[in-house]
Amino acid sequence: MSAVKVHPLVSPWGRFGLYSFFIDAPEPAIVDTGIASSPTEGMAPALEAIGRRIEDVRWILLTHGHIDHVGGAHALWELTGRRAQVVIHEADAPMLRSRRAHVDEYLGGRGRYLNDPEGAAKVTAAADAVISGEMEPTMLVKGGETISLGGDVTVSVHSIPGHTPGSVAYAVDGRRSVFVGDAVQVHGAANGFPGFADPVAYRTSLEYLRDEIRPRHLYLGHPYRRTDGTPYGVELDAAQAAEALRESLDIEGRVSKAAHDCLCAGLQVTDSAYSPFAHVAQEVDYTADPTLEPSPFFTSMHGYRTHFNRNS
Repeated sequence: MSAVKVHPLVSPWGRFGLYSFFIDAPEPAIVDTGIASSPTEGMAPALEAIGRRIEDVRWILLTHGHIDHVGGAHALWELTGRRAQVVIHEADAPMLRSRRAHVDEYLGGRGRYLNDPEGAAKVTAAADAVISGEMEPTMLVKGGETISLGGDVTVSVHSIPGHTPGSVAYAVDGRRSVFVGDAVQVHGAANGFPGFADPVAYRTSLEYLRDEIRPRHLYLGHPYRRTDGTPYGVELDAAQAAEALRESLDIEGRVSKAAHDCLCAGLQVTDSAYSPFAHVAQEVDYTADPTLEPSPFFTSMHGYRTHFNRNS
């Protein structure tokens, strides 16, 4: 099998860096695209530094539809002369096709709890600013597909919903190099809380990654944090990957129990910033700002509430 090198590509965004990955194959691929400015400000100079050209990229592999992962897709596609194949799961494709889909996601989930009359307008402005263009993907996947990157290099697609309905992992076959975007949250990133739209699917996907995929190299969309608050990098070896998956399952278990207890007792609207889920924050010792976008606390709590209502 051909040797395949993976290079992280870091793009600036305010206080944070956005991470994409270059798969140096006969038909080169970039996994995730940051925001509108990322291809020119981050990817192009990083590729030039290793003797590669952004024009030669032939695959754009999107792990999910969130704004900081698909925002640069149209701009990157343009830089390849529109020759690259743009791949996304069918469930998250609306986020690539339409800026409005990001507003609808906000209103249908975390926006219900944030009590911000300007919330939809802020998300609209963010989508307009950082999504480089609405576009139709050139390949829709469901999971189970194999993508050839030329020569003997293939990538298998695995459906791992939870963080979003259409989250996927891309695994370089024969190497167990696995790109998961934001599907392995551990204790979250800057907000300090794991974010997932569907907690049951999230847990099932973590177990699938742990038991079936067993990554030898795990590539994360952000430097998610351990139990003690220290961040992982975005490139994890086998031992670190196993630890991150174990910790992700552990914290989801704690949050799940607290959420279940809170929902069974009945939600109470209070003056707490965590209302109506103040009990959960207390139980898991979460003290960060729950309103800081993308508000993973309320995204996850809404997921538990939806599941609870569906099964009660």
